[in-house]
Amino acid sequence: MRFMTLGDVNTVLKIEQAIQAYPWTCGNFTDALNHGYECRVDEQDDEIRAYAVLMPVLDEAELLNIAVAAGQQRKGLGRLMLREILNAARQKNTRRVFLEVRPSNIAAIALYRSLGFAEIGIRRGYYQNDHDKEDAVMMACDLTSSKWSDAGKGQER
Repeated sequence: MRFMTLGDVNTVLKIEQAIQAYPWTCGNFTDALNHGYECRVDEQDDEIRAYAVLMPVLDEAELLNIAVAAGQQRKGLGRLMLREILNAARQKNTRRVFLEVRPSNIAAIALYRSLGFAEIGIRRGYYQNDHDKEDAVMMACDLTSSKWSDAGKGQER
């Protein structure tokens, strides 16, 4: 995993547009980089396969975006990416990470739970969908807990 650069934005944007019904824009990624957010990509053979954007706020952070390219999904790359971005946050003394996820995204919720995230609430009408709005499940992970430390251990590169 390495830091995302402005030169990566077009590639990341193509992945985002291919896998998300309501993708981030070029401006969203550029703004995240310009504001100094923790933006990382996973790359193999000069090909970006996954990315994550984490917004730090004092000793907490919010996972704004994490995604794996369509052809790379269901291979454990999302788990690796999440572990690595959380490890990077821990190294910067981040104590707690928050995120929102669609309740219909069962696989993502299971992944987040397996790495120590717990549901803390619901944001009503948070996500756009084809017909109306969809709620978001709010989750948080305490990076100082032994549960995360144990779950966060694993294959590092």
